[in-house]
Amino acid sequence: MKKQPIGIFDSGIGGTSIFKEVHTLLPNENIIYLADSKNAPYGNKSEEEILKLSIKNTELLINKGCKLIIVACNTATTNAINFLRENYNIPFIGIEPAIKPASLNSKSKSIGILATKGTLSSSLFHKTSGIYTKEINVIERIGEGLVPLIEAGKIDSDEIRDLLKTFIKPMLKADIDHLVLGCTHYPYLIPELRKLLPIYIKIIDSGLAVAKQTKAVLEDNNLQSDINSSPNIQFYTNGNIKILNAILDYGFSTKHLDF
Repeated sequence: MKKQPIGIFDSGIGGTSIFKEVHTLLPNENIIYLADSKNAPYGNKSEEEILKLSIKNTELLINKGCKLIIVACNTATTNAINFLRENYNIPFIGIEPAIKPASLNSKSKSIGILATKGTLSSSLFHKTSGIYTKEINVIERIGEGLVPLIEAGKIDSDEIRDLLKTFIKPMLKADIDHLVLGCTHYPYLIPELRKLLPIYIKIIDSGLAVAKQTKAVLEDNNLQSDINSSPNIQFYTNGNIKILNAILDYGFSTKHLDF
């Protein structure tokens, strides 16, 4: 089991931001990544649709021998991870918006959250938010339109910049000092966000925390790889291979798979 791969799935290329953190922290682990770009974005789908897609991705990764699965999608985590943990006998690592550190460290007592509709409307998000933001002013914005543009490779575009300006404006008026990115696609927008935000506003995503949690779960279950050779890293997409390759910039093998 130690030599079996870690599985990662997302509603497209966004979860590669998680992959990069996991691969950096766990360089000896074999990894299989699924980019379900054909069905992106998950954030506008019903809970039933999100669950169905999450089951499909999970079973594909299990059939490929994965020992642990990272649900590298905030929307899939908040809507499906409880079901996955109850119905499959391997560990799952989920992604949630980093509300806790933002709330605990905010000096202005005002934070912004940029996420998908599916994440912001989920019961898991409301439960977490309710625990940590009782005395915090929270400005939530649905990043409508961002994921399709990122999936199309238009990260450095006027369309992206115009949308971000619209989403950020009410947050600046509310004097936020932390911006939580509640979608794994959004870390790729940090360079553009930094141009729009004052330097004192801290941008928080979940990538490093997820990598650390993955390492801890592997160790707790005695599943950490003991291979000394280069790991086998595989990427599969049902979307545009060129866009996935461009955002990876790693030279890893990417294959098209109809799933």
